[in-house]
Amino acid sequence: MKKVRKAVIPAAGFGTRFLPATKAMPKEMLPIVDKPIIQYVVEEAIEAGIEQIILVTGWHKRAIEDHFDKHFELEARLEKDGKMELLEEVRRISELANFVYVRQKEALGNGHALLVAKEIVGDEPVVMLWGDDFVAAEPSRTKQMIAAYEKYGTSILSGIRTTDPGDTKKYGYVGGRDVGDGVIEIDQFIEKPGPDKAPSNLAVVSGFLFTPDIFEALERAIPETIDRGNELYYVDGVNNLMKDGKKVHAIEVKNSKYYDCGSKVGYLKTVVDYGLKHEDVREEFSDYLKKLDL
Repeated sequence: MKKVRKAVIPAAGFGTRFLPATKAMPKEMLPIVDKPIIQYVVEEAIEAGIEQIILVTGWHKRAIEDHFDKHFELEARLEKDGKMELLEEVRRISELANFVYVRQKEALGNGHALLVAKEIVGDEPVVMLWGDDFVAAEPSRTKQMIAAYEKYGTSILSGIRTTDPGDTKKYGYVGGRDVGDGVIEIDQFIEKPGPDKAPSNLAVVSGFLFTPDIFEALERAIPETIDRGNELYYVDGVNNLMKDGKKVHAIEVKNSKYYDCGSKVGYLKTVVDYGLKHEDVREEFSDYLKKLDL
C-alpha cells in the first residue's frame, strides 16, 4: 500500500457569493481573523503527513500562489523592525510544504479539477480538500481518512451527521452497509437528494481520499458530462468506481465541527468562533459580543 503523500486543493472558482469582495481577491484568501481560509486547509493536510500540495487555480488566483511563496521585501522589513515573531510566521508559511500549481483553464467541475492534476499525482493515492471550508477535528479529518484508507485500502469519503432537513439540498449523502466505528461501505451516493430521498443522515461535505483508479473512472464519465455541456464532478467518478464493483467507504469524522466558509453566514460564524479562540483578541471580542443588543 502506497503512502498518502499528496493533496489536491481545487481553488479556481470565482467566489460569486462574496462579490464584490472577491472581484479582485480569491474567496479562499478571505481572512479568519488573521489567517486566510485556505491556510487552515493546507495546515491540516501538512499536519497529517502530506508532503506535496497541488493547488488547482485559475488566472485570477495569483494571490494564493503569492501567499505561500517567499516575500523577501516583507521579511527584510520585519527583520529590520525587530518583529521576529511575525518574521518567523511569514517564513513558516512558505516552508509548509512543496507547493505545485496547475491551471484549470475552464470551469468544468470539481471532478475536472482533479483530472487536471492527474499527471502530477501519478499512480498514488491522493487527498482532495476544498479551499473554502474545513473541519476542525481531533485527530484531524485528513488523519482520520488516512487511517481508514490504511485499514480498508479503498477510496474514502469523509462526512458529518446532519439534522437539518435543509442540508439535504446542499450536500451529497451516502448510504450503505455499516461496518462499524462510524464507517459505511457505501452503495449509494446522491448529490443534494432532498429530505425524502436522502439514504442516511451522513453528509459528504468536504474531504476525500482517492485511490489512483479515480482518474480512469472520471475520464469514463466525460462523455455523459462535459461532452454534453455539463460539469464533471468527483461524485461521477465515485459512482463509476462502485459500478465497477470496487468498494468505497465513507467515514463519519469524529470529534468534529464543520466550517462552511463558502457561504456568507457560514463565513461569519467561523470568524466569530475563531475570534473567540484567538489569544490576541478573544477577551476584547467576547466583551464586545456580550454588550450587543440582540
